[in-house]
Amino acid sequence: MQVWDKNKIDFIEQFKVLFLNRANKVLGVYEVSSGGVTGTVADPRVIFAAALKANCCSIIISHNHPSGNLKPSRQDEELTEKIKQAGQLLEIKLLDHLIVCNEGYFSFADEGVL
Repeated sequence: MQVWDKNKIDFIEQFKVLFLNRANKVLGVYEVSSGGVTGTVADPRVIFAAALKANCCSIIISHNHPSGNLKPSRQDEELTEKIKQAGQLLEIKLLDHLIVCNEGYFSFADEGVL
């Protein structure tokens, strides 16, 4: 939650990626996109271009829902699967996809849907 702007989390949707090394230490956080009230673009090519430059071993993707609804949309589920498959080809493991808001978070890994 430290990387989220408290003034924007309930206002516009943003998509961020955490890059981790082999020991799961955070190498950095990259803001992939910042969009509107109902969505933002998360291009897997942009995500993995940055991941390769960071020389990371795994990633955690995250985005916020300004509505406060933590339930993943169908698009969230499809994007998660697409990024997971692309990561397998590049040997960059997708550890989790987090949906956040001021009231809490939803973890794809914790819910067993990753």
